[in-house]
Amino acid sequence: MMDHTGDRATAAADRGATHTLALLFPPSGADSDYPPVQLAFIGGVAESATSYGYDLLLTPCKSGKDPSFRRMISERRVDGVIIMEVRREDDRIEHLAETAFPFVAIGRNRGTDAVGWVDLDFAALASGCVQHLTDLGHSHIAFVNKSEQIVNSGYGYARLGSEGYTEAMKEVGLAPRAYPSGDDVAAGEDVVERILQDDPETTSMVVMNEAALEGIYRGLTRHGRSVPRDFSVAGLASSRWAEQVSPPLTASEIPAKEMSRIAVDLMVERLTSPTSPPRHVLLKPLITLRASTAPCRSTPDEFAFDL
Repeated sequence: MMDHTGDRATAAADRGATHTLALLFPPSGADSDYPPVQLAFIGGVAESATSYGYDLLLTPCKSGKDPSFRRMISERRVDGVIIMEVRREDDRIEHLAETAFPFVAIGRNRGTDAVGWVDLDFAALASGCVQHLTDLGHSHIAFVNKSEQIVNSGYGYARLGSEGYTEAMKEVGLAPRAYPSGDDVAAGEDVVERILQDDPETTSMVVMNEAALEGIYRGLTRHGRSVPRDFSVAGLASSRWAEQVSPPLTASEIPAKEMSRIAVDLMVERLTSPTSPPRHVLLKPLITLRASTAPCRSTPDEFAFDL
């Protein structure tokens, strides 16, 4: 079988006026930096774009009103745009759609229905974690999300994860309790404090914030909970984060490299075949069982909350 990758790359790049793609990707770190999972996406998109003969322009644009974003689109400084950190209401997408500028998304909202997108099923991921924990006999299950700012901004993964958790809890007749958390050790310790203060009988949690993991583990230890003997933790984390905590975390990993490759494929398809129906790719999460989850034990009296 002949490999036509090089021919497709040449043909795709020749269609463009600039041979450049833009990646709209605002940093989500606490200090406006790019955490490791975001860096993995940047590297993946750059690698895939290069395979098609495109350069990559990275811009941290958060708003469709950003002057540099408007100039980039109006002056057609790039051939196409890959947009990330998609929010429920996202004026970047609205502007791209209004100007009929070629774009695809890593993530989704109603505005991306008419274009190609790839996403991880965050709702199914959170629901699967709840299912795993209830199968182990846990009934007091908390949910730890990203920061309040990210949650309130309507970022897709934070919103969909919360919705999946809430729906799964209601389906089994349990009361959902969701908490935002910052992306650092202190925030992780603080969220454990709030969870156990609200409900000392909590025996497990679903975590959608890998950067808070170390603090969560520290907080549980400080309150006398041993993972997984007394408290189970499952969630979303790259293998790097999941395996550096002790015990290693039962978790699903964001397939950044695969999602990046698919996004560039969709972008090239849109540039080379603009009248073709858009493709939507929803990846199913795979949860890797590690040592952080175990059958539920009754919450001992000595675990009374310590102010």
